[in-house]
Amino acid sequence: MSASAHWQWIDKDGQVVFSDLAPPSDVPEKNILKRPVERVKAASAGETSSPASAATPQSAASAIKLSGVDKELAEKKAKADEVEAAKRKASDEKITKAKVENCARTKQAKSSYESGMRIARTNEKGEREILDDAARASELKRIQSIIDSDCQ
Repeated sequence: MSASAHWQWIDKDGQVVFSDLAPPSDVPEKNILKRPVERVKAASAGETSSPASAATPQSAASAIKLSGVDKELAEKKAKADEVEAAKRKASDEKITKAKVENCARTKQAKSSYESGMRIARTNEKGEREILDDAARASELKRIQSIIDSDCQ
């Protein structure tokens, strides 16, 4: 006695399924283990077709369907990559612009401190105090270190 099952595939739970019906459309092509071995007579030639050609319409349809899904996936991935690249570029441009502005402000502050004019700033209590020569020199040193590290 021979079994009447012509199809064999692995279902979504990993179980091997035997059936005389084709597997559901959600079963991937790679999970189909065996196809029916039918001899179909060609209408015009009168020849028998091979088992491979009998299974060709199903596999061709599956291949088209799979390639369509892969194409959509590739398009979605490409779009996501483009969006990510655009975000990264905008972020980089924003950071670069901020660095240029900070550099310009730091250079302007340095020129103010080097000018010899009296400079006042507000302390923690909110009182105004004039910088002496030692405070001015330490502030110039700090400003120069910022320029050396950020303005390149």
